[in-house]
This record gives sequence, structure tokens and C-alpha cells, in this order.
Amino acid sequence: MTKDLWQLGLRMGKSSEEQRHATWLELFYDLIFVVAIAQLARKLDENVSLFSFFSFLVLFLPFWLSWLGATFYATRFDTDDLVHRLLTVVQMVAIAAMAVNTHRGLGETSTGFALSYAISRFVLVIEYLRARQHIISTRPLTTRFALRFGIGATILLLSCLVQSPLRFVLWFFELTISFATQLSTGKLDVEFAPHASHLPERFGLFTLILLGESISAVVNGVTGQQWTTSSAIAAVFGITIAFSLWWSYFDNLSGSAIRAASNGTCIRCYRWWFYAHLPLAIGIATIGSGVKHLVSSAPDIALSSQVRWLVCCSAAICILSLRVIYLMGLIPEDRKYCKVQTAYRMGAAAVILIVALFGKELSPVWLIGLVATVCASQIIFNLNSLVDQTGASVEKCQVNCRQESVEEH
Repeated sequence: MTKDLWQLGLRMGKSSEEQRHATWLELFYDLIFVVAIAQLARKLDENVSLFSFFSFLVLFLPFWLSWLGATFYATRFDTDDLVHRLLTVVQMVAIAAMAVNTHRGLGETSTGFALSYAISRFVLVIEYLRARQHIISTRPLTTRFALRFGIGATILLLSCLVQSPLRFVLWFFELTISFATQLSTGKLDVEFAPHASHLPERFGLFTLILLGESISAVVNGVTGQQWTTSSAIAAVFGITIAFSLWWSYFDNLSGSAIRAASNGTCIRCYRWWFYAHLPLAIGIATIGSGVKHLVSSAPDIALSSQVRWLVCCSAAICILSLRVIYLMGLIPEDRKYCKVQTAYRMGAAAVILIVALFGKELSPVWLIGLVATVCASQIIFNLNSLVDQTGASVEKCQVNCRQESVEEH
């Protein structure tokens, strides 16, 4: 084992039919994001307002991009040598430092947050430079990533030397570069596509972390007050929301979009697939804070408009994002059978937003009950969609059989 740690184990983890699972190191790496997301959620727990939501969003993006960068590197370059392990630890320390600085991340501790984020990006640059040196065929990809992530990290360092609002302008440029780097790879996404089983599993694990935080928020909300029938019912509804999102997501999680990119048939589907996970992640993370406020609120007093809109908008974002992820995972021939289900999803999101608009007098239990009912109804739509697709597949098979029979005769 010691000998293996000193051997460079870089190899291209190109998409294939061979199954590949997350390593123990990747699972350990994800644990730091459990802490980071919990720290971010405190911003919304303490004060639900438009500014606190904006602050949460601005600080959430660097965490998500940090995780995304490390995940895409790991899915393309499967390695477990000593240097990679040490670099991963440095990344984890940097992300932990980011989490420490989130409480006033747009104020007094913004310098520490930017510096920590810059360190995590420089580590990613080092990883890509190592891959560039040892795997010559990937140099068009690794050179592009190393250069652009390096520029972004340098901008973050420069932001530590200036005052706001210029500091946040530089942050905006870095975030733009990070997004553009993933979107502008062109044909390289076909030549060096991520692994079709490994990447969905990594996204699924991150989604589980977010859902776990939502359940934790429900438990904390109930724990912080006297146990009553209303709080118990609200807690059940809160867990129902998390369970419905879990069902809708994991029943439709596949690597079809990634295989489509590797075959060159639909690169756009693949990009829509993984970027639709960003609003989904934001929605799940924020709905946890909103449900916590619902569960811990007085049962006979109407909620504030901020909490109502936070819960409803987050749920609507989750439903719409789940639909995009599901559609992008289908082959084009099967999407025509999902028009009715797509209308259902759009209608469900509209119903939740109508509740937010006209539900000023709703009690916490009624509000969370309505949202939970709409989310749970998506499970029924998923089951109907499965039946429709199965029937369509059977019909298509029967038609093919008839054609073959006619040709034989």
C-alpha cells in the first residue's frame, strides 16, 4: 500500500459502460461541505430577508464551484497517489476556512473568504498541471483549465488588496470565468467526457448532503421549541418535502446525458444537465432554512411574507430543476412522451407560487402542508411517467417486431 502511494496513478477516467464508484477520499472530501452548508444556512436562519438570501447566494456559488471543479477533475483523472491526497487535504482546509468566514463573508471577513477560495482554486490548477505533464493527450483540456482557473485565482488574490465594492466586482469576474470555463470546452467534452456512472453518483451524493441538511433543519426547528401537535405535523410535512425531492431526483438519475456528450449526439443536453443542479442545490439548501422557520413558528400566527416566499420559491425552483435534469437524461425520441408530465411540473410550480402570492393568512401548518402535498404529487407523476414510457417502449417493440415479420415473409 505504501508503495502504491508513491506511484503516480493518473489515468484518464473516460466515460464508458464500466461501472466506477466514488472513492473513500472523495467521500471524505464531501464531508467538509456538510459543515460549509450548515454554516451558510445560519445566515438565513438568523434573518430571512432579500439581502440575506442574496448573501447566501453569493457565498454559496464559490462552494459549489469548488466542489464542481474537484469533482470534474476526479471523474476525468482517476488517481490516488500521495501528492493527490495531500493536495485534497489542502483543499479541504481551504474550504473549511471559507466556511469559517461565511458569517460576515460580504463584510469584515470577505478578505479571508476570498483568500481561502483562491487557495482552493490554486490547488485545482496544480492538479491540472500534473495531469498535463503526465497525460499528453489531454493537454488541450488541461491547459485550458489550468490557465483559466489560474486567472480566476489571481483575480481573487487581487480582490484581497482592494475595498468593496471593487472587491465584489472582481469576485463577479472570477465567477464568470469559472462558469465560462466549464461551458466553453466545445469538442473537448466529446473527446474527454466525464465518466457516465461516476459523475451522476458524485452529484447524487452532494444532493444527499443538501437533503440531509434540510432534515437537520426540521429537527432543529422542533427541538428549539415546546413539542406540540402542530409542530409535530409541521415536522412530518417538512420531512415529506425532503422525501419527495429525494424520490423525484434519484428515480431519474442516470448517465444518459453524459453518454450523449461522449458520443457527440447532444453536448447541450449534458451541459444543461449538470448546470441544472445549481438551482436545485440552491433550492434544497434554502428550503431547509425556510422549513425550520415554519416548524418553529407559532401555530396560530400567520407567517411573515419573507418566510412564505422563501419556502414557496425554493420548492418551485426544485421542481423545475428536477424536470430539466430528468428531460436532459432522456434520449430525444422519448422526450415527446413527457409533454404531459412537463405540464404537470410547470403547473405544480405555478400552484406553489400562487400559494406564496395569496397565502398571507395561512398558518405555518397549512402552508407547509400545501407545499408538501404539491411536492408529494410529483411522485405520482413520476410513476405515471414510468408507465407511459414503458407502454411506449412496448409499443415501439411491437411495431419493430411486425416490421421484421413482414420483411421475413
